Amino acid sequence: MSKLSQVDRNFQVPDYVEKEDLCYYDVNDPPFTVSGVSYEDGLFRRMPQSVAKQVSEGVLYLHANTSGGRVRFVTDSPYVAIHAVLDGVELMSHMPLTGSCGLDLYVDGAYYGTFVPPADLRDGFDHILEFQDARSREILIHMPLYCNVKELLVGLSQTAGILPPKAYGFEKPVVFYGHSITQGGCASRPGNSYPNTLSRRLDADIINLGFSGSCRGERAMAQYIADLPMQALVMDYDHNAPDLTHLTKTHEPFFKIIREKNPELPVIFMTSTAQARCFDDRDGRKEVIRRTYENALGAGDQNVYFIDGSKIYDGCDGATVEGCHANDLGFWLQANAVENILRKILRGETK
Repeated sequence: MSKLSQVDRNFQVPDYVEKEDLCYYDVNDPPFTVSGVSYEDGLFRRMPQSVAKQVSEGVLYLHANTSGGRVRFVTDSPYVAIHAVLDGVELMSHMPLTGSCGLDLYVDGAYYGTFVPPADLRDGFDHILEFQDARSREILIHMPLYCNVKELLVGLSQTAGILPPKAYGFEKPVVFYGHSITQGGCASRPGNSYPNTLSRRLDADIINLGFSGSCRGERAMAQYIADLPMQALVMDYDHNAPDLTHLTKTHEPFFKIIREKNPELPVIFMTSTAQARCFDDRDGRKEVIRRTYENALGAGDQNVYFIDGSKIYDGCDGATVEGCHANDLGFWLQANAVENILRKILRGETK
């Protein structure tokens, strides 16, 4: 035997799907509901390509990564299969393919399994997850965190019914703006990124505008976010600011552009969770963000909140992959920290 999959069948990844009654459906067609991304010029995108071009080359490169993209529907099919056509596959030494390019299946709000890409992934894959019976289930599929999706088909039994999902508990989405950790680096699977976790916990739609290494408080991005319908905004980009001077020049102006168009919008300012060695000046950056928060409070703004990200991992030295990017434990801790505030915001509770 020369392969682990031959020694342990639990490591086997099917490279095809074979069912006599299999019927594929395009997720862009009703009654499927796609959230967090829209389909434009052959790709699912988190923001319009025309806007991404105005922001930066990095955002343009990453804007079609489907982090935060979700497919939802109700079916009584005894299985769910996917056929994913991918573009821009990212192979990383510190993040598994299940996170960067895999898809997660949740059933009635609980994790059921992952559509696992093959180790030699090139431009797409098929996978199937089966149930023990054919009862009605509410299905949620989290899309990949770090690759582009050209086409996504869901395979169901041709005799199965398909219904739209129930609406989210809140009319508008929560928007997350931030760096690689916001995008999902380095979760082992898409459902474990902290914005996706919060979406499920709070029954809230989300838009993930995390862009690895490319969130620098650009005016074009602030203007785009300001025009989005939002229930709340989580703002966490200091780690991508090239230096303290840049952060000082951009952080409060970025917030003010959004505040001008959204005077009552709840905004959560969060500082990075990465270790101090990953920064040129973590404490200085934290004070810049705290100053934005305190200036808003001083001006009578009661819809701002502050989270010291450097405290989120206190007492835990196993929350990152390499001191910077979160692992699944790190994302769980971040979700806990943000949930404490976000749940009160969504309930309409004041400070």
